Amino acid sequence: MLFQESETVELKEVVADDIKKEIIAFANCDGGKLYIGIRDDGTIAGLDNPDGVSLQISNMVRDAIKPDVTMFLHYKTIKEDGKEFVEVNIQRGTDRPYYLAKKGMRPEGVYVRQGYSSVPATDTTIRRMIKETDGDRFEAMRCLNQELTFEAAKKEFMLRKVGFGSQQMRTLKLIDQDGLYSNLGLLLSDQCVHTIKVAVFQGTDQTIFKDRREFSGSLMQQMNEIYDFIDFRNQTRATIERLLRIDVRDYPEIAVREALLNLLVHRDYSFSASALISIYADRIEFVSIGGLMPGIDLEDIMVGISVCRNQDLANVFYRLHLIEAYGTGMGKIMRAYKGMEEKPSIETTQNTFKVVLPNINAKYETVNFSVTKAESITSSTVRAEKILSNEERVLEYARSHGAITRNDVIELLEVSTSTASRVIRKMVKSNLLKQNGKARNTNYTVIK
Repeated sequence: MLFQESETVELKEVVADDIKKEIIAFANCDGGKLYIGIRDDGTIAGLDNPDGVSLQISNMVRDAIKPDVTMFLHYKTIKEDGKEFVEVNIQRGTDRPYYLAKKGMRPEGVYVRQGYSSVPATDTTIRRMIKETDGDRFEAMRCLNQELTFEAAKKEFMLRKVGFGSQQMRTLKLIDQDGLYSNLGLLLSDQCVHTIKVAVFQGTDQTIFKDRREFSGSLMQQMNEIYDFIDFRNQTRATIERLLRIDVRDYPEIAVREALLNLLVHRDYSFSASALISIYADRIEFVSIGGLMPGIDLEDIMVGISVCRNQDLANVFYRLHLIEAYGTGMGKIMRAYKGMEEKPSIETTQNTFKVVLPNINAKYETVNFSVTKAESITSSTVRAEKILSNEERVLEYARSHGAITRNDVIELLEVSTSTASRVIRKMVKSNLLKQNGKARNTNYTVIK
């Protein structure tokens, strides 16, 4: 009998390392047969120990190919013309894509059959196989990058006294039954590729940028850094009513928190575009990628009906006590503005969901106030124009003087040492200022 290579037949005279890629290619495509002991020209070379060869291939496959493909391989020793050779029958696998464990789920590790050869798969082909195997739900699909780290997530879990070992990662579905990271794992990892862009504008339109940043890394890291970034710009307006001083922030903290969590949890991560947060003089807009889920309209959202796009991600946030089990976020946002003239608004398109939080203090273009001698060093009535925020004043000083020190901040803002230190720490954490030197020689410069 003369053998011939084809799309479903591969010939090998002896066991070689490249046998692994042939097996992967057949398992990823329509299956095929691998003959060991047959020369390239189709003649039978034969094997001295066919059972040993079958065992060698079995061990090789078990150790080098992921996910486990052994159940789709069947071995048979054939004797012809007095010579023995091995037939390995490879079926199409159910957990595609299969790949070399050392190379990962990348083109250099995933092979497909093309003509008479086994060739590296393209990224598009790999994603298609994942989608066919795992379904359409992004967070449940296997991640292309299996070299993930979780430093930011570990810190957040530890802070909230929630375990984050391998068993917990399996329970939360960051790792699947084959020990592979899911896309949920990617979202919580330090290698997360999805970002959020935040911009601060002067006035009520996008004519003039005051500041802009793109936040990346683990969703846990993005959540904390973005909240701090917004909170730093959430100014406080103080009024005196009789003997009471009333402080009102531009935006209720609970509304900012819920809008940010909504953006993170309900975003459609199958889109690569960045989510957007825009801060204007009179409002903040949170624009999440992905419209409403099918069968749900805006009225449903407002009465508390929640159909979650990312169920496993929502479960992680629930375990960390960041969200509640039911759709209460929009209700909390609305209640935070109870009694206010301006109310939050929600806008949806086919592929976006936007929450707009009005600035409670935006209507106060100027502030007229008077204080007694017992309350202040002056008794005159002051008409104060709306001033720059503390952060902007510090940045302006640092730009004009080349650098700024803590003592400069104390004098500039007329605040205590502890308040000045807190302002500087927040600005360093937000990557607005860079610390130079140590101890008494410490100063801070603007990050360009």
